[in-house]
Amino acid sequence: MIYQITSGVADARSWERFVYLYGPQILAWCRKYRLQDADARDVTQDVLLQVSRQIQRLEYDPTRRFRGWLRAVVHGAWCQWVERNHGRERGAADTAMLMVLEQTPARDELLARMEAEYDRELLELATQRIRRRVEPQTWQAFELLALQRLSGDEGAARLGMPVGSLFAARSKVQRMLREEIARMEQAGGEA
Repeated sequence: MIYQITSGVADARSWERFVYLYGPQILAWCRKYRLQDADARDVTQDVLLQVSRQIQRLEYDPTRRFRGWLRAVVHGAWCQWVERNHGRERGAADTAMLMVLEQTPARDELLARMEAEYDRELLELATQRIRRRVEPQTWQAFELLALQRLSGDEGAARLGMPVGSLFAARSKVQRMLREEIARMEQAGGEA
C-alpha cells in the first residue's frame, strides 16, 4: 500500500503527518508529468522513500522554500522513472519528447514553470481569501495602486479618500497577502 514508509524517520507520528500533508501534493505533481495513475503512485512512493532517507540530514534554511526542495526531489524521481522506462515501446513523438526533457535546460525550464504555476495558484487562493476579509473600499484601493498601477492622486480621486488612507489600505492588503501565503506554505498549501 502507498505511504507506508517509515524507515529513516525518527518520529512515526511526524512522518504520518508529513505524508498526510504532502503525499497528495507529491502525487498531484507526479500526475502533472502525465504519468498514468499507477506510475504516478510508484514515483510518489519513490519520492517518499527518498525523503524519509534524507529528512534527518536535511538542515532547515529559512531563505529557501521547503516545497521548492520537495518539488526538486519529485522532479528527480520523475527523471529517474523516465530513465528506467526509456526502453519501453513508444511512438516517435514520445521519444522526441523524452530527448527534449532529458536535456538539463529543458528540465530546469520545466521545474521553473511548475514553481511559477504553484506560486500563481497560491497567490490566487490567498487573494480570494483576503478579498473576503477586507472592506470593499480597502480592496479597491489595493487594486488601483498595486494592480492597475494608478498614482495615489488618481486612486484617491476615484475612491474619494485621502491619498494616505489609500496607501495604508494597499499596504494592509499586501501584508495580509504575504501572511496568508506564508501560512498556506507552512500548512502545505491547504490551510
